[in-house]
Amino acid sequence: MKTIRIFISGNVQGVFFRQFIKDNADKIGVKGYVRNLEDSRVEVAIEGKDKAVEEMRKICKKGAPHSIVKELEIEELSEQGFKEFKILHF
Repeated sequence: MKTIRIFISGNVQGVFFRQFIKDNADKIGVKGYVRNLEDSRVEVAIEGKDKAVEEMRKICKKGAPHSIVKELEIEELSEQGFKEFKILHF
C-alpha cells in the first residue's frame, strides 16, 4: 500500500480537472481526495497498490483534456486509511 499527495500547478481549475481525477481514481481503484486550493493549484491524495498509485501519478501529470499541467510536487505520506475517493470543496 502506498500513499502520496500531489500538488498540481498550471491551468488546472475550471477545466473539470477534479472530476477527471475522480473518474480515473474510481476506474483504477484508488482511494483519497482531490480539491482546488486557493493558490490556483489542485491537491490530490492517492492511496492504493503501488502500481495503481503510479498510474494515477501519470494521469495527474498528463492532466484533463482542457488542462495544462506545468508542475507536480509529490510527497509520500503514511497510510491514511481513506475509504473512498472524494472531491472536496473549500
